[in-house]
Amino acid sequence: MTTQVHEDYLAHYGILRKSGRYPWGSGDTQSQRNRDYLNYIGDLKKKGMSDTDIARGLNVTRLEVTSARSYANAQKKQEDIYTAQRLQEKGMSKSAIGRQMGVPESTVRNLLKPGALDKARSNQVTSDMLKREVEDKGMIDVGVGVEHHIGVTRSKLDNAVAMLREEGYKLHTIHIPQVNMPGKFTTMKVLTKRGIKTDEVNRNRGQIKQIKEYSQDHGRSFLGMQPPISVNSRRIQVNYGPDGGADLDGVIYVRPGVKDLAIGAKRYGQVRVMVNNTHYLKGMAVYKEDLPEGVDIVFNTKKPNTGRKLDAMKPISEDPDNPFGAVVRQVHDPKTGKVTSSMNLVNEEGTWDTWSRSLSSQMLSKQSPELATQQLNVTFERRSRELAEIQSLTNPIVRKQLLESFADSTDSAAVHLKAASMPRQSTKVLLPINSIKRDEIYAPTFRDGERVVLVRHPHGGPFEIPQLTVNNRNREARRILGTAAEDAVGIHHSVAQKLSGADFDGDTVLVIPNGKRQIKVADSLEGLKDFDPMQYKRPKDSTVPPMDSVRKQQEMGKISNLITDMTIRGANNEEKAAAIRHSMVVIDAENHDLDFRASEKANGIRNLKAKYQGGKNAGATTLISRAGSETRINQRRARGSKLGGPIDPATGKKMWVETGKMRKETKQVTDPVTGKKTRVETGKMIPTTIKVDRLSVTDDAFELSSGTEMETIYATHSNKLKAMANAARKESLTIEGYPPSQSAKAAYANEVASLNSKLNIALKNAPLERQAQLLANAGVSQKRQANPGMEKEDVKKIGQQALTEMRTRTGAGKTKIVITQSEWNAIQAKAISKTKLESILDNADIETVKRLALPKEALKMSSAKMLRAQSMLASGATQAEIADALGVGLTTLKVALNE
Repeated sequence: MTTQVHEDYLAHYGILRKSGRYPWGSGDTQSQRNRDYLNYIGDLKKKGMSDTDIARGLNVTRLEVTSARSYANAQKKQEDIYTAQRLQEKGMSKSAIGRQMGVPESTVRNLLKPGALDKARSNQVTSDMLKREVEDKGMIDVGVGVEHHIGVTRSKLDNAVAMLREEGYKLHTIHIPQVNMPGKFTTMKVLTKRGIKTDEVNRNRGQIKQIKEYSQDHGRSFLGMQPPISVNSRRIQVNYGPDGGADLDGVIYVRPGVKDLAIGAKRYGQVRVMVNNTHYLKGMAVYKEDLPEGVDIVFNTKKPNTGRKLDAMKPISEDPDNPFGAVVRQVHDPKTGKVTSSMNLVNEEGTWDTWSRSLSSQMLSKQSPELATQQLNVTFERRSRELAEIQSLTNPIVRKQLLESFADSTDSAAVHLKAASMPRQSTKVLLPINSIKRDEIYAPTFRDGERVVLVRHPHGGPFEIPQLTVNNRNREARRILGTAAEDAVGIHHSVAQKLSGADFDGDTVLVIPNGKRQIKVADSLEGLKDFDPMQYKRPKDSTVPPMDSVRKQQEMGKISNLITDMTIRGANNEEKAAAIRHSMVVIDAENHDLDFRASEKANGIRNLKAKYQGGKNAGATTLISRAGSETRINQRRARGSKLGGPIDPATGKKMWVETGKMRKETKQVTDPVTGKKTRVETGKMIPTTIKVDRLSVTDDAFELSSGTEMETIYATHSNKLKAMANAARKESLTIEGYPPSQSAKAAYANEVASLNSKLNIALKNAPLERQAQLLANAGVSQKRQANPGMEKEDVKKIGQQALTEMRTRTGAGKTKIVITQSEWNAIQAKAISKTKLESILDNADIETVKRLALPKEALKMSSAKMLRAQSMLASGATQAEIADALGVGLTTLKVALNE
């Protein structure tokens, strides 16, 4: 019988149910249909038909055929187990059972193994779990990577989805924007209830939920997202503002040794703690031994005592999947997987040390032109050296790849205007130490006695930079933070006030050694002393509408830009103080119901805008404030090869063409009765747009400058970087490939095989990366829904944090190709073809490639130094003291200790 005959014949049938012209076989039971289906498919396979051929004949997908087969096999296995168990209960031996069932005795033994039935039922259990999730949430993600999130194999998840589709549930494919990657999208598979169409899923994609159940036994059973452990408020003492809580605002002291209050394996962390199942604490948790008797937690807050303890806390969100409005990590028992602690971690010890250490233009532009020039020159020189090293490479494919990567990163640097960090600068989270002096800081990764400055964002100017002396001998700090605290520093609570009103619920600072006094500091502004934003409390009978989160974001952007522009253009201290007072009111307006308009008037903000921005309603006017401001352009894509390619061969500049995609125009209208604002369609079609940074679509940075000396320094730097990026791209176009060397291929056969194997594994990572993007996007969406006025920088930060977490959870990023030295030798000998090498480099760890291609001295410590370092650490020495004693850099020591 030919394939075509089979296809015509198969087209009459459905998959496992009576959806086609005829039912499977002659039996009415699911069991009989399963057996008939397996026999039927098996017969076709014996006659040479592939799963693809069978699927085509049935007018279904290949996945549906294989999923149905897996399901039918699992159902048959369950029935066989039931039969074997029933016969065993009658007293029959395993050999007798085998003869009656027509199977070998070994098969009977497997059927009667403990747990065999649970394993066989796992497809049905997974399907039942999905059904619960869909019925509860309406729309759930079942795309590639979800299997890792819920603890089953991909085939088991596909089988479960196929089973539900047989029952009428719908599977949709949509596309969502990537986190922090404008214009790029991730494909998403969504399972919904019956009757829901794809366009409805698209319109309501913010309502797509993640599966919160997971399985520790590969689908035999599922545990839902474990609810946070709630702490009874009787165990909590609140230290209110007038009683000293204001000085420690945000600190959560925790009794050590209490299992349900463990901060993971760390000493401190930024946490959320549920209380009475209705509220939660938000702040930095640290262990403290001398808590009052009967108290396990002391929560410090600047709020007054209302007589109700819960008023000092935040009410939990109505979303049970996101009660804290933040992405958290629960503390689990490694053996049982159950949540064991009420500490839900947002950031933990060691997290902050990985944050960017570069100097922002917002900070550096408020320093001297000499320092700005110095640090921007360091940035440019480093990139110039890197480009020269790449240009010296002999392997053309590697050189081309690194040139392209270098050009993209240099383009980004030209827009973000970040400068090289100062020596030994790092990011630290703030914690208060009551016994430390006002001009001291406990900072174990810095040298005892050295002078450091602290810089916090948002940043008003040198008058908000405290200069402190490191004191690593403070006993209280050593007891609370330890001597090896990676990324926390202890300060006197009064220092936080100079840091533009920082608190201790997770606020961070840049700590910069300042022995040469290169960083300018200044006395606090007289106009800010004793200023209390609460004087602008909105009266209860006020007709002025309260501040909402969206308006807060807008107003903070305006005042931040004004402060930057005023500083660059030479405003005096009285004017700066007025603008900063207003910014403090805006920051607190939403949470404390303040009248920001009264503040705007009292502080003369419109007059300041007229003087420094050119009009009472004008916006940013300097390059520093305009560079990263968002602007909208029509959606675009890289220019195709038929139009000349994505790069201009004459200039090296990236070339784009508009997609022409259109969307329905909407406008905001206000209901005259309720005052509720909604968006309605106008009936017009307009181009689809995307948001980009203004400087990224500006060829000459001087176009955004008002002409000040500091702007000239930054504009010159930006243009130099853009020219360097274009030159690297232009050079990459001239590089051609090479024919592989057959003799090298034979000589390096093992290395070639190893690289091929690593490439195959790496390519499997692509779907995991898509899933990580999806989960991260969902997490960010939840945060933005809970906090619609979230600022741009906060969105970027939580986006990167969520993406990092989800990459870890899904396994994405773990399969990057790490090229060994011998494999690199094979590449250099041209044992790998051009196409294969390009694919390897696309999936390789770029830092490893750079180290191999551009060798630098490795960070090494002898075994003797390692033993001494560990001994000194155990005896209480700080890392900075150990590094000095051993004569190695602090980074070298950290790397060695971590390894």
